[in-house]
Amino acid sequence: MESIIMFISYSINLFLQVSTDNSTIQPLPMFLMIVIVVLFILFFILNRIVSRKVHHAMRESNHTNAIMHQALKNGENNVLYYNISEDWSYKLYGHTVPEKGLSTEDWKKHVHPEDLPYALDCLRKLIKGEKKAMKFNYRWNSNYEGGEPQWRYLRNTSVGEYLPGFKRPVGIISTLYDETNIVMKQEREKELTDKYRLIFENSIIGLSFYNPEGKLLDANKTMRELCHFDSEEEDKFFSQANLFDLSPFNEHINKNDVQEFWACSKSDIPERDIHSYLEIRLHPIRNEKDELVYIAVAARDVTEEREMYLQSKLNDIQIQKANEEIQRYEMELRYMMEACDMRAWRASFIERKIQILNGLSEIEKEVSFDEFATFFTNETGRFAEGFAQPEKNFAQPVSFLIQTRPIFHKTKELVWNQINSIPILNEAGEITGCFGIVRNMTRFINAQEQLKQEKQRADESGRLKSVFLANMTHEIRTPLNAIVGFSDLLQMMTTTEEKQELIHVIHNNCDMLLRLINDIMAISAMDANGLTMNPTDTDFAHAFDELCQSLAQRVENPNVQFIKDNPYKVLQTHLDMGRIMQVITNFVTNAVKYTQEGHIRVGYRIQDNGIYMYCEDTGIGIPKDQCTKVFDRFVKLNDFVQGTGLGLSICKAIAEGCKGKIGVESEVGQGSTFWMWIPCPINNMEENNN
Repeated sequence: MESIIMFISYSINLFLQVSTDNSTIQPLPMFLMIVIVVLFILFFILNRIVSRKVHHAMRESNHTNAIMHQALKNGENNVLYYNISEDWSYKLYGHTVPEKGLSTEDWKKHVHPEDLPYALDCLRKLIKGEKKAMKFNYRWNSNYEGGEPQWRYLRNTSVGEYLPGFKRPVGIISTLYDETNIVMKQEREKELTDKYRLIFENSIIGLSFYNPEGKLLDANKTMRELCHFDSEEEDKFFSQANLFDLSPFNEHINKNDVQEFWACSKSDIPERDIHSYLEIRLHPIRNEKDELVYIAVAARDVTEEREMYLQSKLNDIQIQKANEEIQRYEMELRYMMEACDMRAWRASFIERKIQILNGLSEIEKEVSFDEFATFFTNETGRFAEGFAQPEKNFAQPVSFLIQTRPIFHKTKELVWNQINSIPILNEAGEITGCFGIVRNMTRFINAQEQLKQEKQRADESGRLKSVFLANMTHEIRTPLNAIVGFSDLLQMMTTTEEKQELIHVIHNNCDMLLRLINDIMAISAMDANGLTMNPTDTDFAHAFDELCQSLAQRVENPNVQFIKDNPYKVLQTHLDMGRIMQVITNFVTNAVKYTQEGHIRVGYRIQDNGIYMYCEDTGIGIPKDQCTKVFDRFVKLNDFVQGTGLGLSICKAIAEGCKGKIGVESEVGQGSTFWMWIPCPINNMEENNN
C-alpha cells in the first residue's frame, strides 16, 4: 500500500517538474500520466477487494479445520496422506503413526502378519486405480520403540487423490478409525457369554428357561437328569410340555400374572423306584417396561437333605460319636503335622498378629507383624511386606517357597519354608485375616540341589564317556594298524637286523594295546563289582627292584636319566603288591610320555605308619587348575599323547581301596611329582647300606 502511494506521489511530482520545465504543457504526456494514475488507483481497489476475499476465505477455512479437528478428536479418527511417488505416509491427524510419518516398508512391519496380505492387496488396487475408494480392517502394532507388540484394531477408509486427466491417483487419503475398544468389548462379551453358558451347563442346580407362553427355551443337564427320563422320553417331554401344565405350577401359577414361587414337591414314580423331594423356585424375568420376557425355573434334589434332617433327630448318639471322631482326627492331624515338620498359622489383619498353631487350634507361638518380618531374609522379605496391603496380596489363595530364619524350627540355620494361605472373610465379605500351613522344605530343597548336582555329574560323565569311546577307537586302531602293517613288512625283510627292528616295533605296539585293554577291563570291573584287593605277605623292596628293572627299559630317550630310590634291602609287608606295582607303573609311564630331558626318579619311604611312594620327573608339568582333575575318569591333559585317560583314575581307586591317599605336586615347565601313601604293617625290614 505504501509503495503504491509513493509511486503516485512520484508521478505527480514528475509531471509538475515537466510542466515547470516546459512553459507549454503538451497534451499527450498529460493524458498518459492521467491514465497511469487511474490504472494504479484501480489496481489498488481491486487488490483491497481480493485481500478481503482471501482473508474471509482463510477465516472460513480455519473455522472448517477447527470443526474437522474437533470431529476427528471426538471420533477417535486418524488421517494419513500417502504420497505414491515418494512412497511415504504423512500424518495429517492422530497418533497412529509418528510425526515424521513412515515408509511403506515400515508400514508393513506394523501390520499384523495375518492381515498384511489382505491390506497390501487393497493398497495395490487403490494405487493402480482399480478402486477409487476402499474399506478394510487390520491389526496395527502401535509400539514404535520395540519390545512386545501393542495391537490395535483399525478400520481403514481410503480414497485416491486424482489429478485431472490422470487414471491413477497421485496419493491416497486414509481415515483410520480405532475400533480396539469395540473389538475388545465384543470379545469380552463373548467370553462372558461363554462363561455364563459354562456355568449354566455345569451347574449342580437344575436350570430351565421358558417364554411367557410357557414354551421351553433351554434346560441344562442337571434339570434333565432330575426328570428321570430315558433319551426318547426326555426329548418328547422337553419339546412338547408346557410349564403351566406341569405340577405344581398348574395349581399355583396364574399364567396371566406370573409371580415369584417356591415349593418343595415330592416326586413319586413307583414303576422306576423313584421317590425324591425337589426344591423348586420360579422367577419371572421382566424388562424395563415390566413386561414378562422369560420365566426362570431352578430345581435341586433335596432328598438327601430331608433324610439327613429326619435322621438327625433320631441319632444324637451318632452326633456325639462324630464329635469324638473329629477330636480324634484333629489329634491325629496334629501328630501328622509334627511328623511332617508342619505347622498351621493364622493371621489377624485387625489385631496385626500372627499365631503359629500346634494342630488346628492350640496356639504355640504368637508374634506381631513387625516381629514376623524379622524372620525373613532380604531376598524373601516381599512375603512379609505383603501384610502392608493384605486386601491386595491375600485376597486369593497364595503359596510361597521362601527362605527364612527359624520360625518354629529348633535350628539357627536358614531354612526353606513352603507357606500356603487362604483368606478369612467376615459376614460382609471383607478380608479380616488368612489361614495356612507352614512346612519345612529344607531337606527337600537340599535333596533337589543334590539331585541337580548328581545329574550334572552324570551328564559330565556321559560326555566324558563319549569322548572316551571316540578316543579308544583312535587309540586301539593306532597300535593295531602298526601291528598289521609291520607284520606285512616283516615278511618282506631279508636281513636279521631289519627283522629285529620291526619285531621290536610290533612288540611295543602289542604292549601298548595290552595296556589299553587292561585299563578298559580294570575300569569295567570296578564299575561292575567294585575294586577287589588281595593282600599277601610280600618283600616290598625286592618287588620294587624287579619292577624298576622293567621300567628302566621304557626310558628310551638318551636325554632322560632313570633314577631308583630303594632305601631298604628287605621290607616285609602285607599288601596287594600287584595293585601297588600297577600304580607305580602308571606313574612312570606317564612320566616317560611327558619328559623329554632331565630325569625320572621313582622311590619310596616309610612314613606315618605306611609307605609313601613317589615318581618325580622334569617334564612339561601340569597347570595348577588341572591338578585336581587328572585323577578323574577319561581326562587327558594332552590329546596328542597316547592314552586312555583311565590310568590315574584307576590309581586313585586303588589308593582309596587301600584306605590311602594319592596326589600330585607340579609346576608348569619344571616337572611333576605323583605320590601315593597307603597304611600297612611292617613285619621286617633291613636297610640298604649302598
